[in-house]
Amino acid sequence: MQLTFYWYPQCGTCQKAKKWLTAHGFDVRPIHIVENPPTVEELKKLYELSGLELKKFFNTSGKKYRELNMKEKIKHESEAALLEILASDGMLIKRPIVTDGRKVTVGFKEEAFEQAWL
Repeated sequence: MQLTFYWYPQCGTCQKAKKWLTAHGFDVRPIHIVENPPTVEELKKLYELSGLELKKFFNTSGKKYRELNMKEKIKHESEAALLEILASDGMLIKRPIVTDGRKVTVGFKEEAFEQAWL
């Protein structure tokens, strides 16, 4: 099965996730999340498919997140505004994001990958 894999190649978590997916036989189509961040429309679709809260799509440990005071903005901004903010900078997006077009995982936890992809 082919999976779209939004990642940042220098990210250790992304590297572990990619290694896990390829070890389990998945055809991974990597997309550099900083050079080619998902559009507002793509993010909206990923968010809706994931069933997660939108705040789960933010890279809360990132420098950019702190610089923009996103912890406060998330509480008050509309969904549309938050999607615009995410699409504006790939470093704000939690990674990796993996999708087969029907389901989505955000971040990498082996147990979650086993449940979603095996």
